[in-house]
Amino acid sequence: MMLKLDGVSKVYRVGAFGGRELKAVSDVSFEVGEGEVVSLIGESGSGKSTIGRMILRLASISSGTITFDGRDITSIKDRKEYYRQVQGVFQDPFSCYNPVFRADRVFSMIKEQYFPRVGADEWRKRVAAALESVRLDPGNVLGKYPHQLSGGQLQRMLIARAVLLDIRLLVADEIISMLDASTRIDVLNLLADLRARGLGILFVTHDLSLGNYVSDRTVVLRHGKIVEMGRTDLVFGNPVHPYTRSLLASVPRLHTKWADVATGDDVPCAYHEAPRDSRTRPGLAEVEAGHWVACAGCAASGIEEKKIKEKA
Repeated sequence: MMLKLDGVSKVYRVGAFGGRELKAVSDVSFEVGEGEVVSLIGESGSGKSTIGRMILRLASISSGTITFDGRDITSIKDRKEYYRQVQGVFQDPFSCYNPVFRADRVFSMIKEQYFPRVGADEWRKRVAAALESVRLDPGNVLGKYPHQLSGGQLQRMLIARAVLLDIRLLVADEIISMLDASTRIDVLNLLADLRARGLGILFVTHDLSLGNYVSDRTVVLRHGKIVEMGRTDLVFGNPVHPYTRSLLASVPRLHTKWADVATGDDVPCAYHEAPRDSRTRPGLAEVEAGHWVACAGCAASGIEEKKIKEKA
């Protein structure tokens, strides 16, 4: 696999003088392959963005390892080498631009850092091609300031920046949550085009319908832990963990009114019902081929892995 997280945790020191610990991510393991979209789904505070920041080396790893092409990313001393292959696009596109500079400065910065020997004419052609690949007219966006462009245009310019670098992995962190419905589908279809070219995408979202639309595999987080993961059709078609069922039951439906949301708390714990020899991943049991689930009671209450094993 291109990207692999193995037992990754993130602990923050909080409180007066850092006297307490806050475990934002706990023992998370999953993979992203070339040309694959993996959705990281969970409510606010579940650890999704923290995982994305660790992959992008914007936050340190407390324990576990993240490898890219088999190399521990913390061992890559030249960050420029890493960012040549791995980039992130974030929720608020306006925060990624300096309002006193024209928006296309993001391209000139890429040229200065990665393509200093490319001539001006050739670079203009490359920028134009990258913008057209994300369905933007260069004449309508180049030379304008961020406030003169829409959120969708700014977001696609950031994706065009990644196209210029010809990256292999994109961390897309809530990249369409601030866009209107018509622009959202354009960006999602653009991601599908990039995946077809071999780009691996970690799609971080709290919106289950978007995750179902775009992803090959799905990882569901709760309180920093994985509660269910597997092929998207299995996780959405046969949700096993009560939290996953509750999330799916909460998705608004176009032709129905509000209704009581079923929590699924009466569902038997599939973790303990699964055969013992299927538990080849820490804290997860394989309930069917390619479909993994955590202990319902233990994951919900935040009990540590050793207590999960004791219950088993």
